Amino acid sequence: MDIVPSMENIALLFQSLDDATRLRIVSLLLAEDELCVCDLVSVLQLPQSTVSRQLSLLKNAGWLKDRREGVWIYYSINRALAPIQQFLVPVLRNFLPATEAARDDLARLRSLGEGCGCA
Repeated sequence: MDIVPSMENIALLFQSLDDATRLRIVSLLLAEDELCVCDLVSVLQLPQSTVSRQLSLLKNAGWLKDRREGVWIYYSINRALAPIQQFLVPVLRNFLPATEAARDDLARLRSLGEGCGCA
């Protein structure tokens, strides 16, 4: 995105956050450096195809980056966010963890333990 994004880009950015599952993913990734898809599936208690589709939408909107390690794919918050996204991160960091869904997700994640639970 440009420093001054177009109205269409701003609309796409906000549309990428217009879903409870995507917000839950963002909340988890703001709390953790990086998570494997299988851990997100376990925590969110959703089918892998659903989680992968939501991850793809967030990645395409510039929120996330991924890396492959063997057969596993790990996601994290993109460190090279557009200025408008950088502006929104503190808002998301402040409000998302206060929601019941985010607290429940984080508790489930902590119960999984350290490392990728895929193996």
